[in-house]
Amino acid sequence: MNIKRNNGVTLVALIVTVIILLIIAGIATYSGIGIIRNANLEALKTNMLLIEAKAKEYVEEVSFKMGPTPDENNRANVRKSVYEDEAGLKKGTDSGLSTPSEIPTSDATCYYVSPDTLSKWGIDNIELEDGEGYFVKFDETNLTVEVYNNIGFNGKYTLTEIDQIEI
Repeated sequence: MNIKRNNGVTLVALIVTVIILLIIAGIATYSGIGIIRNANLEALKTNMLLIEAKAKEYVEEVSFKMGPTPDENNRANVRKSVYEDEAGLKKGTDSGLSTPSEIPTSDATCYYVSPDTLSKWGIDNIELEDGEGYFVKFDETNLTVEVYNNIGFNGKYTLTEIDQIEI
């Protein structure tokens, strides 16, 4: 009597195993990319919120120093003394960074937040990529601040827009 024994893995079983492993690897990679993307978005939001909180202090200070009815000379002098002297901010056009058109760097109330300014504000733990920068547009009349990032996230550059992104 001849009994044939199969002591190995068939080619079909091997192919099925490899296909299952590839599917699992694809799912894991896709999930990992989503987790990294979400972490990058949250880090950007956190950085922008820190800058916004500090910038709002300066808006309130300028508004207080200008008084109830400032004239344009007084407004410009107070703005310069608080933002450029005390905060160490630079005009948006002085950043040397390439910025999207959505960032109003030519506006008189838009400033570049340099690494030195971040350090002066006590938030120097923000790590900047090459060519990355933050800009702040001040509105003393309405006591508001808009924070911009020149790299942005998916074509969105302002904190208001980035805050609305859901992943």
